[in-house]
Amino acid sequence: MSVTTITSKGQVTIPKDVRQALDLKAHDQAIFTVEGNRAILTPVRKRSIMELHRALPATESFPGHQEIREEIRRQRGEVLSQETVK
Repeated sequence: MSVTTITSKGQVTIPKDVRQALDLKAHDQAIFTVEGNRAILTPVRKRSIMELHRALPATESFPGHQEIREEIRRQRGEVLSQETVK
């Protein structure tokens, strides 16, 4: 167990053993959450885009760039036609 002191500005120094256990380095970010009368420190881990690939299941297949462009043109055309009616 490590004990630290809160400064007048509300700052604390994370003890070395805790930093080492959580692999925290200078400029790393962390999230504080409160559960009851406890504060929980969770490191924010930066992940590469490749780690996120296929992290969520696709709800439908990718229609393709051309189909997306056509849908955008259709929707923009509807908006423009509604604006000219006003």
